[in-house]
Amino acid sequence: MIHWNVSPEIFSIGFIHIRWYGLLFAGSFIVGLYIMTKIFRNENKSEDDLNDLVWYMILGTVIGARLGHCLFYNPEYYLSHPLQILMVWKGGLASHIVEERL
Repeated sequence: MIHWNVSPEIFSIGFIHIRWYGLLFAGSFIVGLYIMTKIFRNENKSEDDLNDLVWYMILGTVIGARLGHCLFYNPEYYLSHPLQILMVWKGGLASHIVEERL
């Protein structure tokens, strides 16, 4: 049996906490931008369109991950405390990480 108990934080400096899922989200955005830049250049597409696409991708990913976490794993709490949905620093963008108690 495998016991998986990895800390969600890679490291922290003062009030700044770097978490694994944040690093992976950022890495995927950078790799996605790199790939899409090559595609857009090969197809002679506007880089302004690519910039818009990247912003939609980032917003959609972060908002979707947070809403998915809140509404799939603890909908009763978040529907009765909707402002807590905005508090991403309290955990809850990735389903594999146990949420910290609010």
